[in-house]
Amino acid sequence: MSARSALVGYPANFIVAGRRCVVVGAGRIAQRKIEGLLAAGADVEVVAPEAVDGVQALAAAGTLRWDARVFQPSDLDDAWLAVAATSTPEVNHAVFEAGEARRVWVNAADDPANCSFSLMSVVRRGDIVVTIGTNGRSPALATFLKDHVATEMGPEYETLLEVLAEAREAIRAEGRSSEDADWRRAFDSGILELIRAGREAEARELLRSCL
Repeated sequence: MSARSALVGYPANFIVAGRRCVVVGAGRIAQRKIEGLLAAGADVEVVAPEAVDGVQALAAAGTLRWDARVFQPSDLDDAWLAVAATSTPEVNHAVFEAGEARRVWVNAADDPANCSFSLMSVVRRGDIVVTIGTNGRSPALATFLKDHVATEMGPEYETLLEVLAEAREAIRAEGRSSEDADWRRAFDSGILELIRAGREAEARELLRSCL
């Protein structure tokens, strides 16, 4: 397998809530990774000799555990996922090797060679999640596209999701399969434009006529 094809992955959404996730490093970049894991409900443990103020504050509040020392391979014992976010390539590689030996998922910030999974740029609108990746080739482009999608996908999409979800449940309650409904016709009918204009009742009626 070539080095390029080795970076082509299988997109997934990791459920980390309640799982032990280890972050090696406690600088500015590590803090962003930590905050993302905490937002997803992970049980976060940080290993780093020093930490930025934000990480120290989270540790002082009991939001995470901070081991103020250098990384040891045994830190990944019983871990579910690990993130290497240090400025030392040798440490990042040691984290990757420890993860491989223990079958622990590892991401190394801006270091694809030491990753068993890569992170995507994410846009969230309620329960709508859009992820963008470049197979590690250009995180800057992924961030640019994320900003573009975030601008284009306004809050009306959250309302659209609620309307569509209610219609789907109504179809299933009638004993019909929601897979047989002509959803594309509904999208092409102008339902989103009605919601954007604040005409939600009309949008619901139009959706019913399409399905």
